[in-house]
Amino acid sequence: MSIPSGVARGLALAALLFSANVIPAVGQTQRDEQFYYPGRFNWEFLATYPEAARVFNAFDYGHAVLYERLYTKEGRAGEALEQDYRYLTTDLLIRPPRFAIVEEAVMPEYAKIAWRAKMMFDWAHLLHRQIYDAYADDRLAPAERDSLIERLTDYYESNRKYAFTDKPKLMALMDEQSFSQTFRKAHPKFNGLIWAYHWLQVGLYEPFIEGRTKAERKAGVQVTLARFWSMLEDPPNRFPKYMPMTSAIAPRFSAAHPRAAVIFDNLHMMHDIISDILTTPAIPTDEKGRVINEQLHKLQDSTRDVMSMEEWRMMAGHMGGVEVMGGPATGLLREAHAASRSTRDAGHTGHEMSGATPDSGGRAHGMESTDTARSAMSNHAMPQTGNEIAPQMTRMMELHRRMMRDPAIRARMMADTTMRRLMRELEGTMPQERARPSEAKDSAAARPRRASPTPPAEHEGHSMPGMSHP
Repeated sequence: MSIPSGVARGLALAALLFSANVIPAVGQTQRDEQFYYPGRFNWEFLATYPEAARVFNAFDYGHAVLYERLYTKEGRAGEALEQDYRYLTTDLLIRPPRFAIVEEAVMPEYAKIAWRAKMMFDWAHLLHRQIYDAYADDRLAPAERDSLIERLTDYYESNRKYAFTDKPKLMALMDEQSFSQTFRKAHPKFNGLIWAYHWLQVGLYEPFIEGRTKAERKAGVQVTLARFWSMLEDPPNRFPKYMPMTSAIAPRFSAAHPRAAVIFDNLHMMHDIISDILTTPAIPTDEKGRVINEQLHKLQDSTRDVMSMEEWRMMAGHMGGVEVMGGPATGLLREAHAASRSTRDAGHTGHEMSGATPDSGGRAHGMESTDTARSAMSNHAMPQTGNEIAPQMTRMMELHRRMMRDPAIRARMMADTTMRRLMRELEGTMPQERARPSEAKDSAAARPRRASPTPPAEHEGHSMPGMSHP
């Protein structure tokens, strides 16, 4: 039976169009994506822990704007990165975006030469966030949750095009290539901020494993966030001195899910490698994309430049110990409770303020006074005469100092963006000679100031430095 000529021509045209759609042109980068692993656990982390989940949206912007600056400025990125650093640490991280950043809008030129790198980072970051979702879903029993995390890792690795290997890579790839360490030497403060990001990304797993109740997990997340914020108080002195390794920062998570832990170390190593490639003048600008692709192949190759799992677990000791990586995330809540009891026993806090430990309802004993202070400090404008401060302000500041001596209260307040803002604004009303720098170091008021004391509540719909618009 013959096919009519018109039909034959139509089929031939359809076949041509189909082949044009699935076969990229020579030199064209195929831009394909794989959707996240489905399940009811998705978005639980954002719903239950928005103060932590939204910080990662700011992290995504920080990585994107860094690469765009390094690539487009060609060795002259210092001033722009200093401005970006101030914006990130005094604004965007404090008021993080509600929704995820479209990174190619922030780094359009970099994305053109390193689309594969962008996609590999996105795919690994998605694994990060889906594991947070699994931990945040209280409907899952521990065994069910661990099984889900292993399935998520299997799903991640099924994408051979964009998955990092789960074999631990030699640190020489990050530290001993011809271009290595150029970024951290040229921009130590921004490098420290990136390492602080990576510390929090893996450190947040520990409170979910340690917490026996939802209240303990909530408190543990807040204390872990507080540790991250403390790294930003005296840059670069409190930043990690070496890339945080998951086996050291999150040993319980690493023992339970070693494949995912290794993947995250390889991801973070690649972040450093790309920053170095973009910074070094030894690689011409038109060659940087090619060199980045070569390094991506190395981080996907499971047969070369690898170490044993035992060597990987011991690596922190070889690098100077976990403290140079920002310190362990394990036991932070326990340390805060112990310090709180010690402070209470020493009699340094008021009767209601001592021993802020979570109760079965998820609320910390003694935090009612924190809420009262938070409300009072939102109306802090009081009359002043010359160098005198109103008696009410003096008492309020004394209350604030007593509150901040309690580590558990301090951790909770530092993890709350609104409380930190109110504390900064309150301190700003004090005459300079009345300020106590030694005590401010121990308070949430030590956060860097924003340019404006009354910004909008959230970043929604307005531009950010480095954003490209049509």
